[in-house]
Amino acid sequence: MGNILRCFKGEEDHDHYPYYRPTSGQPGSCDQPAAAPPPTHQQVPSRHGVAALALDLLNFESTSMVPEGLSQNVTSSRKAQVKWYRNILEAYKNTRPPPKTPAEAAQLVATALSRIQRADLEGVLAFYNLPIPPDPAASASSYHFPSSLPEGIQFVLKTLPVSNRCIGDGDGFTAYVDTTDPRESATVPLEVHELVIARTQARSDRDYQTADALLSTIGEAGYKIITISGEEILARKYRIRMRGIDAPELNMPYGKESQNALVKLIGGRSVTIYVYGQDQFGRYVGDIYCDNVFVQEQMLKYGHAHHFKTYDKRPEFAKWEGEARAANRGLWALQNPEKPWDWRREQRNGRQDAVL
Repeated sequence: MGNILRCFKGEEDHDHYPYYRPTSGQPGSCDQPAAAPPPTHQQVPSRHGVAALALDLLNFESTSMVPEGLSQNVTSSRKAQVKWYRNILEAYKNTRPPPKTPAEAAQLVATALSRIQRADLEGVLAFYNLPIPPDPAASASSYHFPSSLPEGIQFVLKTLPVSNRCIGDGDGFTAYVDTTDPRESATVPLEVHELVIARTQARSDRDYQTADALLSTIGEAGYKIITISGEEILARKYRIRMRGIDAPELNMPYGKESQNALVKLIGGRSVTIYVYGQDQFGRYVGDIYCDNVFVQEQMLKYGHAHHFKTYDKRPEFAKWEGEARAANRGLWALQNPEKPWDWRREQRNGRQDAVL
C-alpha cells in the first residue's frame, strides 16, 4: 500500500501510536519509525483519527478482514462492510497526498461510501472518532425544484437499473430509486428504517423466516432491498406512466412487440424521469431519458406506440407518429390498428354488460 502509514500529523496520532513517532524530534516529521513492531488491532488502545483508519486499511489489504467491533456501530452485514473497506481502500490509494487531518479522512470516507445508508456512514465515522460531514439531505429542498427545470416538471428521478420484469407494457414500468439520493433520504419513514435494522438482525441470527417476513413488510411500504455488486441498497418503488404516448395493451395485436421494444430501450439500464405529476391510478407521469435518448421519441418514430393526443398536444409527438405511419413501421404495418383507449373502453363496456 506504499506510503499509507506515512505523514500522519497531529498530537493525537503520536499519543495513540507510539511505535510511529518522529525520530528527528521535529513535530510532524515523516522520518522512519522506530524499530519496534507496528501495533496490531489488539494493541491499539483506542481508535482515533487518520492513523487508526490507515492501520485498518493496511490490515484489510493483506487479510480482507474488517476491524473487530465495527459491527457494533453499523447495521449492515459483514459482507457489506468488506465492500465498504474495498471502496475506502481504493479511494485512499487514489488520493494524493493522503489525508492528514480528521476532516480530510472523514471526507474521503464519506465520498467512498456515498451510496450506503446515512446511519451506517455515521457509524463508520464514529468508529474512528472522525467528524461527520453535513447530511446532503439538509439541502434537499433546493434539489427538488432546481430553477433550470422546464415549466411543469415537479421533480427528477434517477433510477437504479430497470429490470426487464418490471416493464409491464410499452408505456409503463416500475422503477426503483436509491434512498441515499438527496431527494429520497429525508423522506424514508422511520418505520422503514426500523424494519431494515430488524431484518439485518434477523439475518445475523439466521432467522430467515422472520427476515423474509420483514422483507415482505418493507415491500408493502413501497420499498425494496436490492443487491447491486454485492451491496444491499434500500430503494423506493415508483410506478411510471410515460407521458404523451399510449401503447397497445398486452392482449391487443402488437402489444407484446411494443413491450419488447421498451425492454430493448431501457431494460437493465438506469433512466432519468422528469415527473409532471400523478395520474388517477397513482402512477408518476413523466418524460423518460435513457443514455441521453428520449424514449417516447423512439417509441413513436418506430411505430411502437400511439400519440396520446387527449393528454399531450406536443407537435413533435404528432410529427413522429406521422413519420412511422407513413412508413408502415411497427403497429402501423397492421391493417387499421385499434387505438388502445378505444380497446379499453370496449373492455369496460363489455364487463358492465356482463354484470347486467
